[in-house]
Amino acid sequence: MVQKGNIGVTTENIFPVIKKFLYSDHEIFLRELVSNAVDATQKLKTLASMGEFKSELGDLTIHISVNKDTITVSDRGIGLTDEEINKYINQIAFSGANDFLEKYKNDANAIIGHFGLGFYSAFMVAKKVEIVTKSYKEGAQAVKWTCDGNPEFTIENAEKEDRGTDIILYIDDDCKEFLEESRISSLLKKYCSFLPIPVAFGKKKEWKDGKQVETTEDNVINTTTPIWTRKPSELKDEDYKNFYRELYPMSDEPLFWIHLNVDYPFHLTGVLYFPKVKSNIELNKNKIQLYCNQVYVTDSVEGIVPDFLTLLHGVLDSPDIPLNVSRSYLQSDSNVKKISTYITKKVSDRLQSIFKNDRKQFEEKWNDLKIFINYGMLTQEDFYDRAKDFALFIDTDKKYYTFEEYKTLIKGEQTDKDGNLIYLYANNKDEQYSYIEAAKNKGYNVLLMDGQLDVAVVGMLEQKFDKVRFTRVDSDVVDNLIVKDNKSANTLQAEQQEVLAVMFKSQLPNIEKAEFHVTTQALGTTAFPVMITQSEYMRRMKEMANIQAGMGFYGEMPDMFNLVLNSDHKLIKEVLDVEEKACGESIATIRKEMEGINMQRDSLKKVQEGKKPEDISATEKEQLHELDGKLDDLKKQKDSLLVEQASQNKTVHQLIDLALLQNGMLKGESLNNFIKRSIDLIG
Repeated sequence: MVQKGNIGVTTENIFPVIKKFLYSDHEIFLRELVSNAVDATQKLKTLASMGEFKSELGDLTIHISVNKDTITVSDRGIGLTDEEINKYINQIAFSGANDFLEKYKNDANAIIGHFGLGFYSAFMVAKKVEIVTKSYKEGAQAVKWTCDGNPEFTIENAEKEDRGTDIILYIDDDCKEFLEESRISSLLKKYCSFLPIPVAFGKKKEWKDGKQVETTEDNVINTTTPIWTRKPSELKDEDYKNFYRELYPMSDEPLFWIHLNVDYPFHLTGVLYFPKVKSNIELNKNKIQLYCNQVYVTDSVEGIVPDFLTLLHGVLDSPDIPLNVSRSYLQSDSNVKKISTYITKKVSDRLQSIFKNDRKQFEEKWNDLKIFINYGMLTQEDFYDRAKDFALFIDTDKKYYTFEEYKTLIKGEQTDKDGNLIYLYANNKDEQYSYIEAAKNKGYNVLLMDGQLDVAVVGMLEQKFDKVRFTRVDSDVVDNLIVKDNKSANTLQAEQQEVLAVMFKSQLPNIEKAEFHVTTQALGTTAFPVMITQSEYMRRMKEMANIQAGMGFYGEMPDMFNLVLNSDHKLIKEVLDVEEKACGESIATIRKEMEGINMQRDSLKKVQEGKKPEDISATEKEQLHELDGKLDDLKKQKDSLLVEQASQNKTVHQLIDLALLQNGMLKGESLNNFIKRSIDLIG
């Protein structure tokens, strides 16, 4: 007898909804159907263990087959009676079509899981679906259920020798890709590689007479007992490494791993690996695979683990994570929060253990661990509290220190006159070599902070540490990096400083997005004659703009540099001497004339004191304007003489170019001119 009826849904037709809103995730139909087959098989095994099923279990392998127009998923599980089909297939607890579409239209997993629609995912790819099933119960009648993509169905008796269920999908014309063996094979590998019941797709193949031929042996595609389901005591290091190679065949060997196994207050198993992570955080994210009872769900685990832990690789498996709800729900779910906290603690405990038990190994792996630990400290307060005891500084001599060890090391030499502890650092050992050496010659230690996140870490540690300031070693001349007492007075008069500023600034090459300010300081006769420094504050703001949204203003600003002239050095004194001989008298005459005009200007200004702008006569205003014009003209004459002198002075050019070269800023024509001039000077 054939039974006909309508599927019990309160929407007019569920199938267009499934087709339209689940299309982007339609490949999950295979995961859902194979998972149902696994559930049916495991239920039978449970009944057998309880003595409620007394027949032979036999081969429990689930088979997937692809024909010209169909895909079939077959199991030898508990099967269904016609009554159970009516209960579990024909009635869908489903209400509020509009609410449904609005709430779940962007999340295929949410629709399927929330409404128990795993089976109905078949209609994402099939125009007709048949279920041929026979219950494990003694004397059960096999039945066939048929539906062609609308609420109408038929149930009729069928012939089926064995217990279990065959689900036959007649693939829709726009989904023919799923009839390709390679496509199904890749989906099975993605979703079903670690299911607890054997899953076979066709037969194994072997090479014979120069071609591949099928054997009689089933091609089982999964490992039913992956390492995370086994006890750590049963496993060797090589087992963990082999599993890692299986998951990430093109990756370097992991640094180490953590085996998770929790039963209370939630269920969680898994293995997390520390990969070699040196740079480019984003490329290394989303490598953790999330499973639910060995069924692959996703590799997007944000919201389930803290953001910095998404840099880890490996597997998490938990039936307690509500997989089929929105991310906002995940973030507020109590089980998810407990799991997140637990994993953070396990990771920090593992790192702490390695640090304590084998510090040498920890230091050797620090370059690979550094970005991971820094990312964690920046984004997770509770992780910082744990990591501050094993996070390391490395100095330019490749020595490692904990935060506390380093503070003790530099406290004596690197405390300034205000009691601040100054942490000097470089971010490029080669480019900043001379600055590093100058600092070391003063008895200072210099950290090497060349990591992707070190700019942000510096800012964080300045907030965490009391009375501490980080200063890059090239941000000022060495005497100013850690001010111990009042600065030594400049040995040059203001007029001489002005002469040098005009001469040197006029000969600086135009460098895109760079501005220079020329200063003179008494640095001692052994210090370099010219140095380039960069403001710590402005440079740090620009660097932060590259990694932090909302700081684009700083990113657009030019780089601000100081060209520092050492007034104690003989070459700077020589430049002044040459200038004085060449144009000293002319400039002295101009200055004297400027002094006279300034005296007239001051007298005029004194007369105007206390007057409102409207009370000042036009004649007075005109006189002041004329005097200002004369001053500008005289200043231009003076500067013109200095620029002309500087343009002919090879020492000025050579000193500027040496400073630029030292900072990697001498390029193109300027570099070529420097080489030619150097040859001339040697000759």
